[in-house]
Amino acid sequence: MILRVSDSMESDYTVGIDIGSHKIVVLIGELLDNDKINIVGIGKAHSKGVDKGAVTDLDSVVIAIKQALKRAEDMADCQVSSVSLSISGSHIESLNESGTWAIDDHEVTAFDIESVLHNARSIKLRDDQRLLHVIPQQYSIDNQSGINNPLGLSGIKLKADVHLITCHNDLVKNLEKAVERCNLNVDQLTFSGVASSASILSDDEKKLGVCMVDIGCGTMDISVYLDGSLRHSSVLGYAGNSVTNDIAIAFSAPPTSAEEVKIKYGSLSRENINLDESIELPSVGGRPSRSLERLTLVDVIEPRYTELLGLVKKELYKLGYAKDADGLKQQLAAGIVLTGGGAQIRGLVEVAEQVFDNMQVRIGLPQNVIGLADDIAFPAYSTAVGLLRYKNDEFSEGQEESEENRFSLFLNKIKSWVKKEY
Repeated sequence: MILRVSDSMESDYTVGIDIGSHKIVVLIGELLDNDKINIVGIGKAHSKGVDKGAVTDLDSVVIAIKQALKRAEDMADCQVSSVSLSISGSHIESLNESGTWAIDDHEVTAFDIESVLHNARSIKLRDDQRLLHVIPQQYSIDNQSGINNPLGLSGIKLKADVHLITCHNDLVKNLEKAVERCNLNVDQLTFSGVASSASILSDDEKKLGVCMVDIGCGTMDISVYLDGSLRHSSVLGYAGNSVTNDIAIAFSAPPTSAEEVKIKYGSLSRENINLDESIELPSVGGRPSRSLERLTLVDVIEPRYTELLGLVKKELYKLGYAKDADGLKQQLAAGIVLTGGGAQIRGLVEVAEQVFDNMQVRIGLPQNVIGLADDIAFPAYSTAVGLLRYKNDEFSEGQEESEENRFSLFLNKIKSWVKKEY
């Protein structure tokens, strides 16, 4: 992606836009040869008109995107023309499929790989669905399985196991429309769970088995990796907003004030809290502010976080990977990794360890970042950083060749086989 820097220079920067229910983040950076990301521009704006991954007020979203974009462009001294955009929401669905392709005892070519992936993703989608990702898990040639890259290998039949992620077409179109109204092209759409995983998970964790949970304001993204491959993707429509609403209802406070109190004073642990510490919380309708003990805030927040993490645990059991806590620990040997803005609350790891029966739990932060690294070294930036790192190179709907072109390539391949024989 080439962006104009100042008036006379160009640079190969990548731009990611993470549109959430609470904030919109624009990051500008470049992926270096050592796999580090150099962050050169950061823009953030309060999100309005977005709820749980869906646009509810197009004009408000456009204004917020422009604000965040302007701040990032000014910091990086460049003009952005195209972006990578994150997608989330409870409309996200996933499934695992497989496809086969005859290679007839010849070496596997790039065309063969594209063909087997094409067969694997050739499932009937609902009219309102769009195929977002076709992510290879592993390949097999004849009786040999567990192949990561079959290019150049020989055999009779090539098989591909893939992970498919779909989204609601109209909901995504509205997000694209908001970005395009800011005079930007959308180069790539990425499920935010995939982006966050690219930002915070190690290859060892994916190999051992890990569940990544991105706790946002309106949704929780769940990504499960087993044997190094993505096996499950889903989104739960409950997250940080539920905690904010509990505070607002419990203390009759405006939602904006409840959110500020949650961020500034929220905790899931009673340790290191002064028993005499109190918080001033504005009331609704012009009523006088009220004072509450900080420990009382813990009593409101902790049960809701326990419930949210319990929903994740229930989702994992629904997948059928394990029937009990010991089985889940064995499948997910690397444990649970929590990230997103909702993972920044104090005491979360300890509560999560209790919910997940003493499984390993850690907070995921963006990794291998330089430049303005200190400014984005928080879980809330995991998705945006991942957008700069993740390249949607898999064979997806947007990259698919026309059937006419595919048939032409197939004929050329047959001709090359004939020439080799004679």
